[in-house]
Amino acid sequence: MAILPAGVWGTALAVPASAAGRRVRLWRRTPGWAESWDRGHPALPGLKLPENVVACDSAQAAVSGADLVILSPAGAGLRPVCRLVRPHLRPDAVIVCATKSIEPETHLLVHQVVEEELPGHRGRIVALSGPNFAHEVAAGLPTGAVAACPDLSLADWVQQALMTDRFRVYTNPDLVGVELAGALKNVIALGAGISDGLGMGDNARAALITRGLVEMARLGRAMGANPLTFAGLAGMGDLVLSCTGDSSRNRRAGLAIGRGQSAEAFLAETGLTVEGITTARAGWQLAQRLGVRMPITEAIYQVLYEGLPPLTAMERLMARPRAHELEEVAGADLKPPFDP
Repeated sequence: MAILPAGVWGTALAVPASAAGRRVRLWRRTPGWAESWDRGHPALPGLKLPENVVACDSAQAAVSGADLVILSPAGAGLRPVCRLVRPHLRPDAVIVCATKSIEPETHLLVHQVVEEELPGHRGRIVALSGPNFAHEVAAGLPTGAVAACPDLSLADWVQQALMTDRFRVYTNPDLVGVELAGALKNVIALGAGISDGLGMGDNARAALITRGLVEMARLGRAMGANPLTFAGLAGMGDLVLSCTGDSSRNRRAGLAIGRGQSAEAFLAETGLTVEGITTARAGWQLAQRLGVRMPITEAIYQVLYEGLPPLTAMERLMARPRAHELEEVAGADLKPPFDP
């Protein structure tokens, strides 16, 4: 199999892949990287990948003949990577998308971008998602993930290719739901960080996570996803991790914004890629287009792009009209006995 690019996440994924017995080829764009590679990654201290993982000096060398190709770039790098590998892919290769984003200009999900760029592999695309911090996967700490594809035989095959006693992979046919959940949780994690940065407390964070999940499922239902997917690893699992874990880039960015720093200043200072910042706009625009209510996403969008003060955004959310908790939650039936 091939994994590219060999950034932090791609390199971490080589750990379960190699432990599952696969020969893994890695590639990254940095000139001379393959020759100087030390079998690890600077952001993953202590990692030494085994001999069945090799570094390649070109994308062609990495993917040629590979039956499984894992794409792990940041959202902005997805199309360029697809174009690099397109001439060299096996016609029957399975493409695994390990990116969590929504394309800002088109509002396309990751698999839809890949379908446009690799039309010959339509129907052979699997999403890999879940609550997965790269450094914990690389360290071999117990982790759960989900492989999603409408063709469950392909999801099963990816499950078998990656699953170990430390990296447990579940399957799900809901490709749209898994990808949408993985992207939208970035936005809610920004909100959780903003709340913490404002000093709003644990109660507020818990409420924001829970109601954020409602919004995610609501948009998912409008896009044809299974609402139950959002209660799984790609939804609730990844959401909880991203909203509470200290390694969450989105939460860290939200903390800085809640404490008065602009998103632009945070990005310039840290050099991090924070998917939730671009996904907030794409998610909010999707919600508007489909007529879906997403008040938390709207508030985060307004903070990021309309200059709304974070404290004002929080106050507006708390001042919204009274509501039934189950109203429009995954199509919940509000007939008696639910309606008091």
